[in-house]
Amino acid sequence: MSAAPPNPSSTATAGSSSVWSALEPHLPKVAKPARYIGLEDGAPASERAPHKVGWLLCYPDTYEIGLPNQGLQILREIVNERDDAYAERGYAVWSDLEAIMRRERIPFFSVETHTSAAAFDAIAFNLSAELTYTNVLNCVDLAGVPVRSDERDETHPLVVVGGHCTYNPEPLADFVDVVVLGDGEEVIGEITDVLREWRAEGKTAGSRPNVLRALAGVEGVYVPSLYDVAYDGPFLAEVTPRFPDVPERVEKRTISDLAEWPYPKQQLVPLTEVVHDRLNVEVFRGCTRGCRFCQAGMITRPVRERPAEQVRSMIDSGLKRTGYDEVTLTSLSTADFSGIEQTVQDVMDLDTGSAQPITLGLPSLRVDAFTVGLANKIQNARRTGLTFAPEAGTWRMRQVINKLIREEDLYGAVGSAYSQGWRRMKLYFLTGLPSETDEDTLGIAELAKNCVELGREHHKNPSVTVSVGGFVPKPFTPFQWFGQNTEDELRRKINLLKDATRKMNGVQLKWHDPRASVIEGLLSRGDRRLGRVLELVWRRGGVFQEWGEHFDEKLWLDAMAECGLDPDWYIHRHRTEDEVLPWDHLSAGLHKDFLWMDWQDALAEVGLPDCRWTPCYDCGACTGYSIEHIVASATPPAGGSQGTGQDLGAGHSVPVELTPRIPQGAKP
Repeated sequence: MSAAPPNPSSTATAGSSSVWSALEPHLPKVAKPARYIGLEDGAPASERAPHKVGWLLCYPDTYEIGLPNQGLQILREIVNERDDAYAERGYAVWSDLEAIMRRERIPFFSVETHTSAAAFDAIAFNLSAELTYTNVLNCVDLAGVPVRSDERDETHPLVVVGGHCTYNPEPLADFVDVVVLGDGEEVIGEITDVLREWRAEGKTAGSRPNVLRALAGVEGVYVPSLYDVAYDGPFLAEVTPRFPDVPERVEKRTISDLAEWPYPKQQLVPLTEVVHDRLNVEVFRGCTRGCRFCQAGMITRPVRERPAEQVRSMIDSGLKRTGYDEVTLTSLSTADFSGIEQTVQDVMDLDTGSAQPITLGLPSLRVDAFTVGLANKIQNARRTGLTFAPEAGTWRMRQVINKLIREEDLYGAVGSAYSQGWRRMKLYFLTGLPSETDEDTLGIAELAKNCVELGREHHKNPSVTVSVGGFVPKPFTPFQWFGQNTEDELRRKINLLKDATRKMNGVQLKWHDPRASVIEGLLSRGDRRLGRVLELVWRRGGVFQEWGEHFDEKLWLDAMAECGLDPDWYIHRHRTEDEVLPWDHLSAGLHKDFLWMDWQDALAEVGLPDCRWTPCYDCGACTGYSIEHIVASATPPAGGSQGTGQDLGAGHSVPVELTPRIPQGAKP
């Protein structure tokens, strides 16, 4: 990419005609041309009309990574059910096609009709990883739309972002028009209403600022350009609205009843291979386990379960429609679903007309919720391996991060799985956690070795894959104040594990690149000043930074130096209680004082049990929305939810006795 990438020609982006005739002759020249043709089962052509609001829903990574994203599929169906709007999809194009598009002046397009992105009213991106930010800029530029929001007018589509990364959108503030916080099912309709009125009025000259003001009045919508930012030396002083009708604090959107949104009703079935190529059914949203490192568990509170009967119906109809024989029940902790054992049994009993047994995936398994009973339910499924996430190698460290799993919990779950025929296990861990010692790090290897030994009681050659990621502190978690480990320290800890596991038969170690973890940390907690860094990295060719062959740490560090910004200040220092954080004017529904007290509990190695079955900790997630945890069964597990792995015969476990300090102000 040149220092100033050329925009596609204005003639190519004018109107709403398809770019297919210009694109198609070049597809034989690129790798994986099926990425760009669409034609998935379940994706009929959208019904376009001059009066309709057009949404281009984009994933800023390749088609095979983005196609399975359930968020985009859900929003696409919801929009297309309206009679005043339509939605299509777009995915980041790989570097080989990008070079052709820039040379031939072919603009970024939708995969359904290959319509130019600039012909839509809104280009909306799902942001699930910080290292995709430069891809967002690249897609916007390929569309022929100015990259910076202050250079756009009413002739350009709005650039919208949503997803977990938008809980700190400040590094992208100069480039996006609208940020959506929280669940999108309801808010996308309200945004569409505003855009419909704008479209009906003809998008008159000078009307774009008025539309942005109107959108700022929609709950869950943040418009960065309507806020002023002040600094006190290197520190952020305040973020304030520029107008009295713009909210000082933007609250996230939460849908209270998942049963009202049984989407996607027609999951897309691609023509080419993609990741997670199977039927996916969301069983619940939110989590109350309170793992302090986990942003998803904090920002998606409260728990909202889908009724078990609806889950079974979605699985049955989905398998029959798609032809899949593999289904994954998605959530942050699937085994916590209150109807999990009966649901699993019902799935195993389904008659799909296939000679192959159904493969059932239960991702994000909590080892203290996986029992012999649950293992028995899925013993007839094809065994493709099980994944557990202890996260830390010692009980002390797991108290710090509030992953309250004893060693016996893990060994009980692994032993149950091995006894029912599984031979391969994957264990996820983090390194670089607050207060972590070398003993904690080496505990990871010890757990893996013991799990292999358990496997040998049932099989000749059991295996355990240990996957280790460098910990990155995230906004709206108790660890948002923690100074991230340096690249050298993360690499040292990984080398400790490499040495410890080198001679362990049956143990395979994998790890995430510490360099990428450091840059992820930079963007995770950065402020608006990083916008200049992002633009420099992008203009110098820094796209697909999630991909190892494209990631270039030097691009980032050089850009930071050129902008006069200190990476160590942004990434590795501890924050203080009174420091203004770049996301303080946004809300995930959590009280900041609750998060600070939980941070202090972490440093004191004190754990807090799951609040679904304990007195309320007053985190703010439920009270802020006048709703409480919605579960399919109101009956708590016998004795609580933190277990020792002893099966009670009902899928629950004996509780670990904990004596946490209840945060000040918590309800009795």
